[in-house]
Formats: sequence, C-alpha cells, structure tokens
Amino acid sequence: MSIYDFGKIARREFLRSLGLGAAALAVPDCLSGAVQKPGRSGGKLPNVVIIFTDDQGYQDVGCFGSPLIKTPNLDRMACEGVKFTDMHVAQAVCGASRAALMTGCYPNRIGLLGAPGPNCRHGIHEDEMTIAELVKQKDYATAIFGKWHLGDNPRFLPLQHGFDEYFGLPYSNDMWPKHPTHGDKFPPLPLIEGDKAIEHNPDQSQLTTWYTERAVKFIDKNKERPFFLYVAHSMPHVPLFVSDKFKGKSKRGLYGDVIMEIDWSVGQILKALKRNGLDENTMVIFTSDNGPWLSYGDHGGCALPLREGKGTMWEGGQREPCIMRWPGRIPAGTVCQEPAMTIDLLPTIARLTKTKLPKHKIDGKDIWPLMAGEAGAKCPHEALYLYYGTELHAVRSGKWKLHFPHKYRTLAGRRGGTGGKPVKYSSGHTDWALYDLERDVGELYDVAKEHPDIVERLKKLGNKSIEEIKRNRREPGRIGKKNLRI
Repeated sequence: MSIYDFGKIARREFLRSLGLGAAALAVPDCLSGAVQKPGRSGGKLPNVVIIFTDDQGYQDVGCFGSPLIKTPNLDRMACEGVKFTDMHVAQAVCGASRAALMTGCYPNRIGLLGAPGPNCRHGIHEDEMTIAELVKQKDYATAIFGKWHLGDNPRFLPLQHGFDEYFGLPYSNDMWPKHPTHGDKFPPLPLIEGDKAIEHNPDQSQLTTWYTERAVKFIDKNKERPFFLYVAHSMPHVPLFVSDKFKGKSKRGLYGDVIMEIDWSVGQILKALKRNGLDENTMVIFTSDNGPWLSYGDHGGCALPLREGKGTMWEGGQREPCIMRWPGRIPAGTVCQEPAMTIDLLPTIARLTKTKLPKHKIDGKDIWPLMAGEAGAKCPHEALYLYYGTELHAVRSGKWKLHFPHKYRTLAGRRGGTGGKPVKYSSGHTDWALYDLERDVGELYDVAKEHPDIVERLKKLGNKSIEEIKRNRREPGRIGKKNLRI
C-alpha cells in the first residue's frame, strides 16, 4: 500500500470521526493514563522552550493522526499537556512565518515577506523586539539552535537581536549548490556559530543531532537561571537528511525517518529538563513554520485532512500541529479547539515572564487562558488575517473562513515528485468563498451564497486590516541604509 493510499484512509477516518464530535476526535491517545498533580515553581520565572520544525504537515505527528510515523515523545507531550488543533502561522512560507513568531506581528506590518536567500539586502529591523529581547528584560539566558531566516547579514543575525548563542543555518537548507533545480544560483551553505561561518555545505545528516546536543548543553549550563531556548529545526524541509540512528526506521520512508529523529530530539530536551529538575518550571511549545511542500511528493509531508500545503493560505498551508506542555500549569491530556496564531506567543510569554511589550504595535494577543484550559476561554481575536506576500488571501473569524479572490499553486490532484525531485505546480484560482471549518475542515464546500451576511462582515474586516497595515507598516532593516524609521 502506498503513502497515498494511507493518506486516503486517514482522510476517510477523519471525516467519519467528525460525526462522533470534535472533542472525541482530538483527544490524544495517552500512553500512561497518569493524572498529573499541579506543580509549584517556587515563584521563579518560567523557562520557555520553542521547538519549531520546517515544512511539517498537520498530520505528521502520531497524535495528529499519522498512520505511518511514530512520534512517542510528541505523543507524550500531548498526554502531559495541551494539543492545539486550530493553530495557525501568519504566512505559509519560511521567513515570513518566523518573523511573525519572533515579533508577534503580521509579516506585512514589519516588511518581512517570503523566504530571503543568501546575501539578501534586507532583514529584521533593529527596532523590532524579538522574544529573546523581550525576556532579556528579566536577564534570561537565550539561545537559538537551527534555522534563522530573518536575514543573513551579520547585522540581522540572532546575536544582534537578543540571543546569547547561535548555531545553525541562516536560511533554508536547500539554498545551496546541490539544489535539484536551482543549484547554480546559490553559494556554499554556511553553518554559523555566533556571527561567523565555521563550515560550508555541512553534513546535513548531523544537523538534527547537532542542534539537539547544543540544546541539551544549554539547558544543563543554565539550569540555575531562567532561559529561553529556540530550537528551529532545518528538517523536514528538503533536502531530507537523517542520521544513521534513524535511517530506514519508518514505514513512511526517508521523510518518516526525519520526523522520528525530530521526535527523538524532543525526547532529549524533555529528558534534560527532567534531569535538571526543571519540568515544573518550563513551558515547552512544539509547532511548525508552515505546511508540507507537496510538489516533492514522497519527500514532503502530509496535511490531511486539510486542503493544499505550503505556499498557500488554505488550511493545509498554514494550520499546524501544535503541542504545549508545562506540568502543573497546563492541564494534562487536554485539547484546545479555539483558533490561535504563532503571533500570540510573544504577548503570552510577556505575561508569564512579567516583561513589558514593545511600545510599537503588535498583532498577537495573550492566549494563556486557552493554554491553561480556563473555562469558557475563547480566541481573543475578532479575526485572524491570512496574508500571502502582499495580498490578503483569507480572513478567519470563529468557525468561518472567507477566501478573498486570489491565485494559488496546486498539484490539482496530481502526485508530487519522488526521490527529492519536485514536480511543477499548476495555478489555481478561487473567487470569494466561505467555509464553515467546524463542519468542513477540508474547505470543500463553499457556503457563501447561504451566508451573505457573514461574507459581508468578513469582507469589511479584511479591507479594514489592509488599510490599517498600509497606514502603519514599518520598514525592515536594509543594508547600505541607516536603520531609521521616519
């Protein structure tokens, strides 16, 4: 049976389970069944760990329905914490998504769109406040191990934006001379430590291991002070690489091997926290930057039962698997079905670390009541605005999602490539289209004609967002110009 057949089975089972109620669908299959008692942090400021993968599909975690990939550590995280089934990224592309996570802003507000490549002339502005800079108000130790993608000039690298340590790639791992279709456009891929390249075209089969070893060492070193750790895996973005520890281990092929190694990495981080007595004072968040790169077929992930993937603002492009764990503070084995977005993490972390938000406008909202499972907690946003590039593609409000007319890339029912070679996308187009995501998470049935009042309300909200961001847009940092904002 092929991976595509398994995907069809998973979709059928998902849609069938909708009839049993969404809550039953989303409950994790807890392995231990143990009920955790509330812990005490002794008044210490909490540690924060964000684990951010690259191009991982919504279904590519065991507790999110993967039929072929085993993820025991992520499943355990869900058993010991909360699973967000409706978590979104701001844009379904690497750089813009990371800009939103780090700053709590829509990428359009801060001028960081797309996926900046080598020697890009722009990057994150020095006046933006990252999560690392936020927690520096309380003297946190800070580190990023993995992919940055907010500009590769030293001026834009992590050490200039609140991080004490950096080890990883400045942009995507396919931006190198071995790219299957555009290799001649890229210089050697730098592996950076601090602000300097220590190697070029590194052995990518060791990246996940290296990032994990650095993360564990950082936890061990900073166990006596509060810390913020950002593990931004380069995988499972193509080209796929895995260490010998997991090569050939998954029924899902190389892609599954890569996810299994990421799951191992999560386990190593959780073990380090436990070994150092930090479990009950550390919030761990796992999610991804956007959906799967479907044109790569067997080297890409699976977003079922969602529609499309990376590079689109259909649910498969920007709804991500998300798990949060904090024993004693986040109730174990719970599920949050309210919409939220990665822009919400910065203001939530500000609340928990008792730090002050930046003076400039941000777009994220505090979602701690959702994380903590407070009775009656709802999404704090009137609407979430789903831009792609400079265009607003959709507006999400409650269970409703309105697509604005736009073109999008699609395989149009065709299979993706094999062995790391992509196929070409076709061009699709949608007109105004309204979806009830509670009943139709796959965005199959346009109900705009049945709900003209909802369409009109979301149109007005979307147009208002476009005008507001246009009036209040901030410039990114640029090379060759003073980083001044007038």
